[in-house]
Amino acid sequence: MVHQFARHYPNRCPFRGQLDLFFEAELSIAKSRKSNLHTLREVVVANAFAGIRTDHRRTQAASYFVELIEVCTEIEHHEPEIFHLLARAFGYLDQYDPDQRAILHFETELARITGVQGAKATAAVALAHLFGRLPSSRPALLKLLASDKDGS
Repeated sequence: MVHQFARHYPNRCPFRGQLDLFFEAELSIAKSRKSNLHTLREVVVANAFAGIRTDHRRTQAASYFVELIEVCTEIEHHEPEIFHLLARAFGYLDQYDPDQRAILHFETELARITGVQGAKATAAVALAHLFGRLPSSRPALLKLLASDKDGS
């Protein structure tokens, strides 16, 4: 798994600088038969989304989107529509600061993709009902974005 990569590879690793938070990259792996830790063979960075790392609000929003997708999907399950939604969200955050509307739009689109749009009062409630929870980072993110709006 990519999340284990940074802990186990030394500074002389040939992939150093090619994997980071919120990078879009094509990976070539050798699947392990015994665990979910696979061997990384090749990395080709498609988009570094450098703008996301320029502002903590952008980073927090991107983190929330990833956490929400982790709640809504199974490990190693191919979901092209969700991938494209995340790529669009990262493209937005690469250029613009997030606001509550962007967060709600992402949740609405994810609810549509998962088939629960309109099932509850809001997309967030529908997603929480379907998957059992929402990421714990959501209230703090919405509070931060609300305070930014009030301070503007």
